[in-house]
Amino acid sequence: MIRALGAEQRAKAACGAEQSSARTCIATRALRQPEDLVRFVAGPDGLIVPDIARKLPGRGIWVTCHHDAVRKAVVAGAFARGLRRKVKVDPDLPELVNRLMTRRALDLLSICNKAGLVACGSGKVNAWADAGANGALVQAADASPDGLAKVARKYWAIRTATEKQPVEVTLLTIDELSLAIGRENVVHAALSEGKAATNFLDAVSRVAKYRAAEFEAPAFVVADEAEIEQPNAIRNTG
Repeated sequence: MIRALGAEQRAKAACGAEQSSARTCIATRALRQPEDLVRFVAGPDGLIVPDIARKLPGRGIWVTCHHDAVRKAVVAGAFARGLRRKVKVDPDLPELVNRLMTRRALDLLSICNKAGLVACGSGKVNAWADAGANGALVQAADASPDGLAKVARKYWAIRTATEKQPVEVTLLTIDELSLAIGRENVVHAALSEGKAATNFLDAVSRVAKYRAAEFEAPAFVVADEAEIEQPNAIRNTG
């Protein structure tokens, strides 16, 4: 239905759809889409719990997906006000959110590996790139910059030459990648396309957004009219 509408009508329809699913951040009062927020619930004992997968039961409250916003919510007592009840808030909540979001991304990368979507090592990654670089390049954040750059240049050149969008993830450490993939000293990994890969990329993008120096997503975006620039840890180009 929307595809049959004119550009202005499509924008208005998309705007209405986004408004209906948007939530208000209790720390900044900005109206944002769920993917740009972190959901929290109060446990039976009143302790505030991050609901990273947005599946926990109970009334949810939302905070912008950025460590500064979560810290502001903790300091300002925004959780108690949002739920209109007494709650217990761990002062280390911003770091807990980071750990849980990172763990979810690693779990999803492990699923990608079990699905046969991951190839590790510079030799296999180079062969994958020569075959068309069908997917995303994942490299360790704490590896040698020269080694990372060499692999990245080839990947980006091939993706650009074939008019495919390059996606490079350099957010996770060698130890984290090794743990998720079940191999020692993982520095370079090729992630082929698939549903599991898309889930991982969505999750790791949220981690990058959360850790960024500044939150980069606008408070409201109309489809087809704006693009969100990715944090440096996840590079992609349209």
